[in-house]
Amino acid sequence: MRLPLVSFFAFALASAAANAAGYQIAVIPKGTTHEYWKSVHAGAREAARELTAAGIPVEITWKGPLREDDREQQVQVVENFIGRQVDGIVLAPLDSRALVAPVEEAAAAHIPVVIIDSGLESKAQAAFIATDNREGGRIAARRLGVLLGSRGKVIMLRYAGGSASTEAREAGFLEVMQGSLPWIRLLSTDQHAGATRDTARRVSENLLNRFGGEVTGVFASNESAASGMLLALRDAGLAGGKVKFVGFDSGETLDRGLDAGDIQGLVVQNPFKMGYLGVKTIVAVLRGEKVPAFTDTGVVLATPENRNEPAVKSLLHPPADR
Repeated sequence: MRLPLVSFFAFALASAAANAAGYQIAVIPKGTTHEYWKSVHAGAREAARELTAAGIPVEITWKGPLREDDREQQVQVVENFIGRQVDGIVLAPLDSRALVAPVEEAAAAHIPVVIIDSGLESKAQAAFIATDNREGGRIAARRLGVLLGSRGKVIMLRYAGGSASTEAREAGFLEVMQGSLPWIRLLSTDQHAGATRDTARRVSENLLNRFGGEVTGVFASNESAASGMLLALRDAGLAGGKVKFVGFDSGETLDRGLDAGDIQGLVVQNPFKMGYLGVKTIVAVLRGEKVPAFTDTGVVLATPENRNEPAVKSLLHPPADR
């Protein structure tokens, strides 16, 4: 529907004024403690610097919940930014349903929202930027299948209910395991690691106490889950390849585990690119430019054999704000 002439000029004048004064962009991660989010922050800051240098002033405000299971706090952060009337929001929703209402509230207030990292069950978003997480899960399953010679007994450690990104990884993993690797038996697929490395370690210890005598392979679907599982495998004397282990994401603990031979594969994303494109895309939306509905930021399998290749190494050790 065509805007009335007065409304069109009002919108144009508002856009011009925002461009002259600078865009105020809120960037809201799932949490603020994991190394992954520090790299997302670094990418967002780099995009803001580039845009400002190009004559498009952009100021970002980085704020999110401390823990990745605090849905209420993330909802409050979004609502607070709506109240402050920021120009746009870049959001990594920690729950695909719980964040629908605040995102739709932002859209109703003419504050566009670009979703990054993890999906949202809403059409109110202006764009979605993320890894193809289901394919990442498939890659992890194929790697574990090769390591096990297509035979063995496997545990899959989930992350948390409602997290669309990790649920997609887990679905992709199970798709390959159940469809292409019939000689691998799944011992456990329903346990959730929780939001921190400590909770993941406790859940992993319980799993290994139960299945440690027969498990031959493990998959953990995010940084904290994989870090907790790595520590539990070491404590149980099952690291170093005794139990083949494939994780998802990078981080100092996981990278060292790969170097030491305690991890045989890491499916790694590009969090710096995600933060960078999130800010670039929200500014493009504010400037009335056409943007893709979905952008895939890519995923790579890192192994002990390829970990020092430049393309892999750059993802294992992405830039991070500290």
